[in-house]
Amino acid sequence: MAFANPVVERLGRRIRLGVIGGGTRALIGHVHRSAARLDDYYTVEAGVVASDPDRARAEGVAVGLQADRAYGTLEKMLDGEAVRADGIDAVAVMTPNHRHHPDCAAALARGLHVICDKPLTTSLADARDLARLVKEAGVIFAFTHNYSGFSMVRQARAMVAAGDVGEVRQVGVEYLQGQLSTYVEPSAPERLKWRLDPARGGPSPVLGDIGTHAYQLASFVTGMPVTRLAADVGPTVPKRTADDYAAMLLRFENGARGSLWVTQAASGAENALKIRVYGSKGGLEWSLSEPDRLRHMAQGQPARLLSSGLPNLSPQAQRAARMPPGHPQGFFEAFANIYRDAAEAIAGRLADADVDPLALDFPTVEDGVLGMAFLEAAIRSARDGGRWVDCPL
Repeated sequence: MAFANPVVERLGRRIRLGVIGGGTRALIGHVHRSAARLDDYYTVEAGVVASDPDRARAEGVAVGLQADRAYGTLEKMLDGEAVRADGIDAVAVMTPNHRHHPDCAAALARGLHVICDKPLTTSLADARDLARLVKEAGVIFAFTHNYSGFSMVRQARAMVAAGDVGEVRQVGVEYLQGQLSTYVEPSAPERLKWRLDPARGGPSPVLGDIGTHAYQLASFVTGMPVTRLAADVGPTVPKRTADDYAAMLLRFENGARGSLWVTQAASGAENALKIRVYGSKGGLEWSLSEPDRLRHMAQGQPARLLSSGLPNLSPQAQRAARMPPGHPQGFFEAFANIYRDAAEAIAGRLADADVDPLALDFPTVEDGVLGMAFLEAAIRSARDGGRWVDCPL
């Protein structure tokens, strides 16, 4: 396995990253910063990591920033970095959902490249506006649907594209969690409280938090968006008003049928994500519980298990495999694959040079737009008794 640093080779230095959100109280902040550092393609140089200026400065130092680059507000960070010779090249946005649009827009207005956590925004209109701003700015925008960074998910995508399962006919995807299986709202910690608040988390917590993940996984593996759906969305825990459950029937671009089930109120479930794809020649199954394995079932032949790290896998899978076969690869590594791909794309843009095509298979702002279109279509369907509705592209 090569350990050359193509970013340093191209730029003569690492990409200078600023972080927005993700202070000491936020798990996802540690995930983003760790993913950025894993391959040594970035240095995390600046940040505004909390909404309160005093806490932002203190927590910025606590997560490793120099005091003069631990800023109290986003505006101060953007202004301060713009006048430095060693100012940031890109930002990573991991604020609550309602802040994604204004925070990304502010960075784009300064010509900075952006890596944004999901969901893209809290409305389709805002998502489309961000896509417009990205196009106008001419920058790289990466979107951290991290499950598409797993080696065997990329293998599944490559096999579908190569026709190994034939024409896709059926797709099933599910994502089950148990963190909201009881009524926790009166004493919920802030990391859950803002997600359950429509003003900050968006109109459907379960769809924004994990439904968009499931949708993106299905569309990423099949290479097709959902064009129509019929959904049932709502709460299942007594006294809860926010959505904690969604199930729906799907129609894909080629007419394939599918189903999607997501919930954060499945008692005992930990983080159960799974996808099945069946076509005219066979099928594929992948589960987060065994992320290094992909089950391939060819019609009339014994099923076979493909393992991450094997030399006969697709180039896409080999690029994303970080360890030899039999060594587990997980959440942080998959997240880091998104960061690594984005880094190579950013370096290519900064150096005005070509980029390895394998580095360009990461989710972008357009994937975020499709996710919000899916979310709003599901809510519209559920509110109208589960009728079939179009999912705009």
